[in-house]
Amino acid sequence: MGAGACRLGKACQGSVKVPVWKPAAIADRKRISQYIARDNPMAAIEITDLLMARALMLDDHPLMGRVGRVKGTRELVAHPNYLLFYRVVNATVEILRVKHAAQQVP
Repeated sequence: MGAGACRLGKACQGSVKVPVWKPAAIADRKRISQYIARDNPMAAIEITDLLMARALMLDDHPLMGRVGRVKGTRELVAHPNYLLFYRVVNATVEILRVKHAAQQVP
């Protein structure tokens, strides 16, 4: 059962909550959007929407990303060029970072 059902007042026991975007991930997402918007504002909106949508998918499928390179994390290919780094803590998905696939990651 997803977070949508929780918001509708249905039983939520055992479900994962809506992902929490950590400050570094929010900054990453904003920086990516601003960079893309220089050349193509519509594409910037689309990539931001896509990143948000992929993060929301983790609500129902928190283990869909591969095991991360850093212990306790997972990595989701949100777009061929972008990865979401996240962890699941007490049934809550925390989006830690958003990185371009070409960037060095830990």
